[in-house]
Amino acid sequence: MMYLISGLVLFLGVHSVRIVAEDWRNHQRLQWGANVWRAAYSLLSLAGLALIIWGFGQARQQPVLLWMPPIGLRHLAILLTLPAFVLLAAAHVPGNRISARVHHPLTLSVKFWALAHLMANGMLSHVLLFGSFLLWAVLAYASARRRDAASPPVPASIRKGATGVTVAIGVALWMTFTLWLHGLLMGVRPFG
Repeated sequence: MMYLISGLVLFLGVHSVRIVAEDWRNHQRLQWGANVWRAAYSLLSLAGLALIIWGFGQARQQPVLLWMPPIGLRHLAILLTLPAFVLLAAAHVPGNRISARVHHPLTLSVKFWALAHLMANGMLSHVLLFGSFLLWAVLAYASARRRDAASPPVPASIRKGATGVTVAIGVALWMTFTLWLHGLLMGVRPFG
């Protein structure tokens, strides 16, 4: 469990610098240069992610049950991951209305993903992993919206068809992941 916790602290800590120390982050980026900052950020993030993956795999070997989720929550979790994938696509398809409307769709995607998995799993390792990501996403989204209020972003230009493409990509990713990749990578098939 220590690898999982260490990975979460490292990965989410790196991703929380802007939430808790925006001025320090900006000063370090100026002092180090943007490329050095990105390289350090990326290396620390990858190390944290590797620890999370390793630690989660180890923790799943010795499960500690905290609660048994009702079967209905598992079905709801499958549905909640659909908007998570659409929001994930919205973060990467330029000119779509979803991103222009909600702002920060990637962070919202993490919220939906983490909440869905938190509802459907009652093991300690799952609660640590998904609960940590949910808490981070709530704080990161609130911080981003405060920055937006202080310095409003330039309105994004909407491209014809981009929203439809976004939804189509999100649904295709969701179907691919829930029907095939989740079982292959995680050993759990959401649809049984």
